[in-house]
Amino acid sequence: MLQRFPKIGVFGIALIGVIFWNIKKVTGGGGGGGGGAHDLPTDDFDEELFKEKLRERRAKANLEKEKAREEWGRCIFPMVPGHEIGGFVTAVGPNVTSFKVGDKVGVGCMVDSCRECQSCKEGDENYCATGAVMTYNGKYKYKHCLEYTEDGGKPTYGGYAQSIVVDKNYVCRIPDNLDLAGATPLLCAGITVYSPMAYNGLKAGQKLGVAGLGGLGAMAVMIGKAWGCEVTVLSRTEGKREEAMKELKADKFVVMSNDSDVEAAAGSLDMIIDTIAAKHDIPTYLSFLRQNGKFVMVGVPAEPLDFHAFAIIPKRKTITGSLIGGIRETQEMLDFCGKHNIICPHELISGDKITESYDRVVKSDVKYRFVIDTSTF
Repeated sequence: MLQRFPKIGVFGIALIGVIFWNIKKVTGGGGGGGGGAHDLPTDDFDEELFKEKLRERRAKANLEKEKAREEWGRCIFPMVPGHEIGGFVTAVGPNVTSFKVGDKVGVGCMVDSCRECQSCKEGDENYCATGAVMTYNGKYKYKHCLEYTEDGGKPTYGGYAQSIVVDKNYVCRIPDNLDLAGATPLLCAGITVYSPMAYNGLKAGQKLGVAGLGGLGAMAVMIGKAWGCEVTVLSRTEGKREEAMKELKADKFVVMSNDSDVEAAAGSLDMIIDTIAAKHDIPTYLSFLRQNGKFVMVGVPAEPLDFHAFAIIPKRKTITGSLIGGIRETQEMLDFCGKHNIICPHELISGDKITESYDRVVKSDVKYRFVIDTSTF
């Protein structure tokens, strides 16, 4: 089986909200610089009305904490979380020709899939008909997996570790010019916003709206600008204007609580990437779209959202969703980010700061990801 499905060993780790990486055994350490489908909620909501619920949603928005506390259902313990993993190849199987020792690589949200359904054959393993094998808290359920067992497969263990073994088909190459720690979050946050832009035909020169300015929103602004679009940030309050305009170089900023801002933005956008993970007024956001405009949801609010059919019918607008991306598309995204020198803004911390970082995540006190050097474990 090893010769048929060779694997590679990778040092490093990452997860949404908190990223782990380790290059100590290769270079002596150093370096720097969640979603997604999961992301931290932004300030795009009425804080006075939803303050208490906001705290709960922010706490739930951290994928690793949700799994550890079984807030998303029953989980597999012991658990090693982490699903944005970056590092260097330390060993390859005998038949691996696409990677070699020393290559700079990454692993995202999944480590296998059925490989037989139409989605897998088309390179959309993230939409595998029988379910992709998630990087952690999953099981190697397919017979082609080395870890397959008759009772459902051994559990998957993620990026909270100094090394991981992964099938070569589910590994991506990180461009040499990108800082390892800053590039690792792209494997979830980056592909989550890149995929809907590519799939839905966003073109240079079009006008892109980004709803919410957390980790996903920040990546959407940076990728949208590199795409050649005019980017407008849609935020509940004035507080993130400077951050959006000066740090991320957005072109426009709309305060959703400002009636004149909302009126001026009506019918102005070709596409909106909605990253908001709290309940919000969908019809108002839809009003910003032009005819044939597309509203793409990648944030996951805890409560159902409401809109009337007439919010989309008269102008032939589309509401759709998107879930990370396949391996081919993830590599395409990494290459795009390499070409445009895009990495995720982040803060490097040591392993002993993990608990503290969780508390800061709940308070949205991070721009926009924590990076944890696993050489400090």
